Amino acid sequence: MHNIDEVKLILETVLLASQEPLSQSELKKLFDEELSNETMRKLLEELRHEWTGRGVELVNVASGWRFQTRPKYQKYLDRLNPEKPPKYSRAVMETLAIIAYKQPVTRGDIEEIRGVVVSTQVIKSLEERGWIDVVGHRDVIGRPALYATTQSFLDDMNLRSLQELPVIEEVGGINEQTELGLQLTAGQA
Repeated sequence: MHNIDEVKLILETVLLASQEPLSQSELKKLFDEELSNETMRKLLEELRHEWTGRGVELVNVASGWRFQTRPKYQKYLDRLNPEKPPKYSRAVMETLAIIAYKQPVTRGDIEEIRGVVVSTQVIKSLEERGWIDVVGHRDVIGRPALYATTQSFLDDMNLRSLQELPVIEEVGGINEQTELGLQLTAGQA
């Protein structure tokens, strides 16, 4: 049996080395002996606290736990990698916001809310980014695809669930929401 300090060091090592978030159940597989969910959660919270005030932080996102750079230090990383991340058009961001808040939605639903036609390229760019996916088809003539956000969307937005999205009324509507709450470029994700 590992002592608690060693368990935390193992968790820290694995999380720092991992390129993807790791769920509690994945982390529990690291140990021969059974750790309760409560013990694992407590150790992860202690580890998060130990990293307070550092350049990186331990966060819990939709698909698990990960270390990430604190946002206020991102500009320094950008200096090492001056490559500009892709910027998304207003149409892409509005479409993403509508899908995030109204999911599952069809392309027709999005067009009705936006008041303009949604181009295939807008949907394709969100699918390629891994932020939306087809989750079914509406049971009407033509069986249009239903779109919803993915776990990658939640991870990239640093959310554990859709309930953590900012409330639309707080920022004045869905168009402003795309600029205030969901404006994110791939380099920040």
